[in-house]
Amino acid sequence: MTQPADEHRQMESESAAALLIQEQTLCETPLYLNLGELSVALKSNSRQLLSRLADYFSHLPQQPADDALEIVSIQSDVLETGMQFSDWKREPGKTGRKDAYLELPDGRLILKVRTGMLFLQSKNHCVAAGPCLTYDNQLVNFINSQIMNWLQNRHWLICHAAALMLGNNAVAVAGFSGGGKSTLMLHLMEHPASCFLTNDRLFLRESSQVVEAVGIPKLPRINPGTVVNNPRLQALIEEPRRSELLAMPKQALWELEEKFDVDVEQLYGKGRIDTSTAVPLAGLIILNWHRDSDQPVSMNQVSISGREELLKAVMKSPGPFYQDRSGRFLQDEAPLASEPYLALLDRIPVYEVSGGLDFAALTERCFAKWGGRS
Repeated sequence: MTQPADEHRQMESESAAALLIQEQTLCETPLYLNLGELSVALKSNSRQLLSRLADYFSHLPQQPADDALEIVSIQSDVLETGMQFSDWKREPGKTGRKDAYLELPDGRLILKVRTGMLFLQSKNHCVAAGPCLTYDNQLVNFINSQIMNWLQNRHWLICHAAALMLGNNAVAVAGFSGGGKSTLMLHLMEHPASCFLTNDRLFLRESSQVVEAVGIPKLPRINPGTVVNNPRLQALIEEPRRSELLAMPKQALWELEEKFDVDVEQLYGKGRIDTSTAVPLAGLIILNWHRDSDQPVSMNQVSISGREELLKAVMKSPGPFYQDRSGRFLQDEAPLASEPYLALLDRIPVYEVSGGLDFAALTERCFAKWGGRS
């Protein structure tokens, strides 16, 4: 049963939470995730879903905690609410509808257009509803959105970058769309003393005269081109599909959108992942190379203040789930300010990578600079 649109505008988060939870009975025992100072309590009507999330976040401690951030996920059919959502504007270069939202007096409903998954974001309620088992990756993203809000409300700056430890050095990798930051990061994970920090969202802040970095607990989610060209990852795609992909033109394979999760500890070994410890950042690589270039790959230190065009590869909108401590939401037309990024990145070495794509050569340079040769 749907409600008139004017009633939707008056709906508050308490009523929206009840609508999404649908009088479902929640499992008696939550799944707890412990991330340093933050603990999260995941509740659901589906024990299977909680078990799957426990496996996904298996590298995190999962001990009961007081004052944990509560997130409720309801496994159900797609909810037909009859509500009128507004499209969230996508970033430059992105096409198609992805997120839509409906403002509430004290919260926001977000609809994933392609899947029908529905999310409630407010100061008092974090609820996901819909086919969570089918689209568990979107639920993982919602959980990480709450962790990202917690970090940003404690003065951490969101960056579009991967990061890992190479020996004692934390190194971040940013790049323009399709630039290969995840691919390079996984090449660097071949170093025996490496440790995965984050794949796509890196958070920075100044602390005790250094720039600290911390990730979020999201596994690398990569495209087929990264899989089939990395021997360690090839088992993620079975034959004959792998041979079909290798036979594709390189450009078409590079642009193919078909995601695969990389279980870091399964593929690289126990103890090779730490997504919740803040570490001093030793350097940032910005991939500004090109697939059609015949020039050799080069990596040169740059002054980010003099190359502000490179900031576009690092800056990232917090997105429609971002809610500050006062309860205010980010608006999709809000411009990104470059000043906070410049203030932090001017304090660390930044390197521009140019020329043609050569992951093997760049990997060796990074090993020599930050980790010693493997």
